Amino acid sequence: MPNLNEAEQKSRYNSGLLAGVGAYLIWGVIPLYWQLLKPASAPEILAHRVVWSFGLLLVIVYFKNLMGEVKSAFFDKQKMLLIFFASILITINWGVFIWAVNNGHVIETSLGYFINPLVSVALGVIVLKEKLRTLQKVAVGLTFVAVSFLTLTLGHPPYIALSLAFSFGFYGLVKKMANVNAIPSLTIETLLLTPFFSVFLLYLDGKNELSFVNQGATHSFWLATAGIVTVIPLLLFGTAVVRIPLVVIGLLQALGPILQFLIGYIAFNEPMSTARWTGFMIVWLAVSVFSYDAIKSYQNNKN
Repeated sequence: MPNLNEAEQKSRYNSGLLAGVGAYLIWGVIPLYWQLLKPASAPEILAHRVVWSFGLLLVIVYFKNLMGEVKSAFFDKQKMLLIFFASILITINWGVFIWAVNNGHVIETSLGYFINPLVSVALGVIVLKEKLRTLQKVAVGLTFVAVSFLTLTLGHPPYIALSLAFSFGFYGLVKKMANVNAIPSLTIETLLLTPFFSVFLLYLDGKNELSFVNQGATHSFWLATAGIVTVIPLLLFGTAVVRIPLVVIGLLQALGPILQFLIGYIAFNEPMSTARWTGFMIVWLAVSVFSYDAIKSYQNNKN
């Protein structure tokens, strides 16, 4: 990156911050969008998300001259194997999230994304042999306590939250190991998935169960925008991650699940028992400790 004067650095930081906030705002309010796609089933919504995302990504790859990166990754056997696993993991994550939102479990999805950064840190320790700082150990420990408490008091583990946290945690880990930029990687991921989901959509159409053609033009339009809703926040995030410190990205990350929680609790009137409140408070404490440690570490490294 060329040397920038103070005004240029400030402008770059502000634009990056705005992009980051925009990305997490979209990810935070996205439950409202998935609700808008009813009466389409979760599998059909997932299929449209993959297919329309692939189409939009092809356009972006073409105009941003990224085809060389796509081809380079596509013909690298090791990277392709990792991207294949990434495509499976993101399918699980997207599918669970869409199903959960449209079946009254938005609050539990927020729990999943609250604990996701802590799961990612734990995976880094286990798989990549990274070292945990003391406060990070406290945060991970508190998360384990929260999940254990919810399991004991509710009678079962928070399956949805854990599925989202671990699928996205492993997704991030595999993407890190593949070391392919976000847009080329997601283009290949959706390329691998699109034939399967295209056949699935044709299958639904053959059974006269494809809401895309049965529910009118407005419904079809909203389903077709699934690609935009998927790709735009990714582009905003990509802008943010190269313009603002990772510690700021980490703090912004809480914005998404906070909005999801508020939507589930206020807009969708999902119940919160005393046990759930207690579990969430422990998780929020863990996130606070984690965030404090990130800020402290960033300040120490800066000095």
